[in-house]
Amino acid sequence: MSRLAPLDLLGLGLIGLRTRPARAALSGLGIAIGIATMIVVTGIPASSQAALLARLSALGTNTLQVMALPDTQPPASLPETAVEMVRRIGPVSAGSAVANTHAFVRRNDRTDPHDGSGLTVLAARLDLPSVINARVRSGRWLTTATERFPAVVLGSVAATRLGVTDLPAGGPAPQVMIADRRFTVVGILATTPLTPDIDRSVLVGWPAAKSELAFDGHPTVLYVQSDESQIEAVRGVLAETVSPERPGAVLVTRPSDALAAKRATESSFSVLFLALAGVALVVGGIGVANTMVVSVLERRSEIGLRRALGATRGQIRSQFLTESVILATAGGVAGTSLGLLATVGYAAWQDWPVVVPAQSALFGVGGAIVIGVLAGVYPCVRAARLTPTRALATV
Repeated sequence: MSRLAPLDLLGLGLIGLRTRPARAALSGLGIAIGIATMIVVTGIPASSQAALLARLSALGTNTLQVMALPDTQPPASLPETAVEMVRRIGPVSAGSAVANTHAFVRRNDRTDPHDGSGLTVLAARLDLPSVINARVRSGRWLTTATERFPAVVLGSVAATRLGVTDLPAGGPAPQVMIADRRFTVVGILATTPLTPDIDRSVLVGWPAAKSELAFDGHPTVLYVQSDESQIEAVRGVLAETVSPERPGAVLVTRPSDALAAKRATESSFSVLFLALAGVALVVGGIGVANTMVVSVLERRSEIGLRRALGATRGQIRSQFLTESVILATAGGVAGTSLGLLATVGYAAWQDWPVVVPAQSALFGVGGAIVIGVLAGVYPCVRAARLTPTRALATV
């Protein structure tokens, strides 16, 4: 038969690997190191990137602020229904608001009633923490019950300046004075990096601000959360949505620098590391080619005997090409497994999400097969060119 069955061809390809296992292992090691390097240098940065993007997203990179411009004639203000208006914009996922009550806060009734310690008393909606990604460090946030009563939540800076660093469990809650009224502190917020004004604020429920502080119901600042990919488009229509008559009197903040940093992180890629992995693969391929050339030289008698017994040039080429591909594929599988284990282990150690680009794993095995084919072309052609007399002359 001029063609070998696949199983017979596989058996012939394994002969050289079985008879010289040490050399085969060392040659495959070169491929394995190259593939493992490629997996590691794509998987670890991808996992690190995913962890960084998650941290940046938690800051609120998809949040815009809307406020009325000061010093306009006549004075501008946001409508009471501003939050509901911006929520009708398609890409907007959430919206909330705060309002300056222009009241002074003090620690107790013995301090100067006009010394507010540089703090702002804000009326706040119940959904504010979820929109600005704020977290309560101690106590709790306002509820549908407490927002109607004289209860407050302190920003991190406000808590320090008022001397309320923690809320005792089971003990009497501390109180502060706002407009000669005592308000009970029910919660303290953690630092909010992208909304520092909240850190320096004392937050009162929206209904309580109306009943206790003569609040007129007009929000001062809107916080709008939208799809990151549409944030510039949303920013372009917010002013007209909030104030169709006077859009020029409305200020919309630009996307945060954290979003720019996030996008820069998404677009960056470790070209240098990939180049190093490519070099390792080339070195591994050269090692396989060298092993196959030496194998042809050492097995000339075997080649001559097979040719004398009727093996064709095509069968000889197939034998050595199969051996090269098996050797490279084994190295590729080992390298892919090693790279995946290293990536998973390092990501778990750093407490990162495990992210391995699927194309890297597929390219690992696929690239090894391609390298095996390329590395085996010259040795298999050289082996097929040997005539039985020349090959047996060395016996």
